[in-house]
Amino acid sequence: MEVLANSPIVLAPMEDVSDRVFRRICRSVGASLCVTEFVGAEQILVDSVIAQRRATLEPDDRPTAIQIYGADADLLRRAAVVAAAARPAYLDLNCGCWIPKIANRGAGAGWLRDPLAMVEMARQIVAAIDLPVTVKTRIGWGPESDMPIVDLARRLEDVGVAALTIHCRTAAMGHDGAADWSWARRAREVVSIPVIVNGDIKTAADVVRAFAETGCAGVMIGRAAIAHPWIFREATALLAGRTIEPPTDGERRAMYAAIAQGNVARRGVQAGLGVSRRYLGVLGPLAADLRRPLCQATTLEATLELAS
Repeated sequence: MEVLANSPIVLAPMEDVSDRVFRRICRSVGASLCVTEFVGAEQILVDSVIAQRRATLEPDDRPTAIQIYGADADLLRRAAVVAAAARPAYLDLNCGCWIPKIANRGAGAGWLRDPLAMVEMARQIVAAIDLPVTVKTRIGWGPESDMPIVDLARRLEDVGVAALTIHCRTAAMGHDGAADWSWARRAREVVSIPVIVNGDIKTAADVVRAFAETGCAGVMIGRAAIAHPWIFREATALLAGRTIEPPTDGERRAMYAAIAQGNVARRGVQAGLGVSRRYLGVLGPLAADLRRPLCQATTLEATLELAS
């Protein structure tokens, strides 16, 4: 995929995190390719408020892929047609969310309990839209001795999937234990489509190491970006042989202010300030002194004054 070749370090889809405000923040520090929060097929088909919020792409929010999820192949196919009308960079199928309320009903990583059904679902969606279709999944459902990802990668390529993102844990592991990147390498070795490695990418050095150890076409960064969006800038610098420039205190303050302003503009004062507090980590060592007053601030003006 050309978009991945141009932007091999990708911001992961994270529910209640990678919304348009946070995508804009991450783009400002080097995350040129982003993926939306996942959107349910049913939500898309009824044009719910959540779907409108998550699957609407503004002109400055590109390239961005839209990620959809669901347990019913036909509903996913119909939702894919609707989502494709927004002309995202590509459409990503969530086959990796391990959260029980998602996976236990057959959506997300629930598809890994029936890999052949997952492949057939992907085939139908590839045939239904004129955009690249990608899949984000895990190395298997579990236990660790049962990891179908290598054969699954071949089968997904055979039905026209354009790229594969592999979170290198099983669904049963959730976020526990270490991600085993060797599975991304093994899958990459048997397919010609791009493979993106995901899981335990915590620092810019991890990005460089993940590329070197797996030979993958891309690296996807998730939770590490929440407290340190500069990881994209730093990884790009390391890959180019340049020295990392850590964020200054002024950059940290300005980033928190931008997050608060964006969220208040989108959600209103009370909800916007509440959501912004999950990103207090961007303040780094400054958070020790600023956390309590920022959590107590009830207006945008007070928040911006504290962050200035």
